Amino acid sequence: MASLQESLSKFKKQQEKCQSTLSNIAAKAGSSRAATNQKGTPVNALPAANAKSPAPAVKFSNDTERLQHINSIRKAPVGAQIKRVIDLLLETRLAFTPEQINEACYVDTNANKAVFDSLRNNPKVYYDGKRFSYKSKHSLKDKNQLLILIRKFPEGIAVIDLKDAYPTVMEDLQALKAAGQVWLLSNFDSQEDIAYPNDPRVPIKVDDDLKQLFRGIELPRDMIDIEKDLQKNGMKPATNTAKRRAMAQVHGIISKPKPKKKKHEISKRTKLTNAHLPELFQNLNVPGS
Repeated sequence: MASLQESLSKFKKQQEKCQSTLSNIAAKAGSSRAATNQKGTPVNALPAANAKSPAPAVKFSNDTERLQHINSIRKAPVGAQIKRVIDLLLETRLAFTPEQINEACYVDTNANKAVFDSLRNNPKVYYDGKRFSYKSKHSLKDKNQLLILIRKFPEGIAVIDLKDAYPTVMEDLQALKAAGQVWLLSNFDSQEDIAYPNDPRVPIKVDDDLKQLFRGIELPRDMIDIEKDLQKNGMKPATNTAKRRAMAQVHGIISKPKPKKKKHEISKRTKLTNAHLPELFQNLNVPGS
């Protein structure tokens, strides 16, 4: 790093010296043309070379900015440099030598042992002794392999574990969903999508009366009551609300009760958009009616 800083300072001095030299040349050229014109020499009699305007001053700012950018990358924390390399490997899906990584994203793994060791031991990176490449959790190449993998997990597989398998995996996942070969459902706890296989050999048709019976069951509002009902039916609850609340009281954490949803009643001022369906409003209690 010290050698790079010295190179930058030397480069800046050379830049200033060259800029000063070019400015002096341009000033001398301007004064000589003025003196010639004062002697009465016609302008069109000057040689073609002298008639041309002086060349613009050379600017070295672009190269200076590039060197400063490289220096800032190499002075960045190890984690930031690792992320930069992993992003490169993920986007390209190619294998890079340390020299190629340095050329592509300016991270010098050969000069920074901490970066090299962290990159070699990273779970998202595969190192064969010469080159680094991206390593996804599941080695997949196309939609067929994706479907085969999902069918191996009848209990579901997290979509987040599939996102980096290959570049078009999310498009293929949506295509499988549209074809009815997989289900994409959200996990109640983590709100993450879970992919489930849909076996076409087992078509299931649910009667309407069974659907109505299922939807008509009203669950208790308190989780303790739900857990008791599960235990009565021989099932073990996945949660223990009573224990969690007791621990919260010990640590002085007061659980806030859930606010009850306010029922919106229809009044005379309410605009009914379904007025053409009067049977929907027969049993409604309209105040003041």
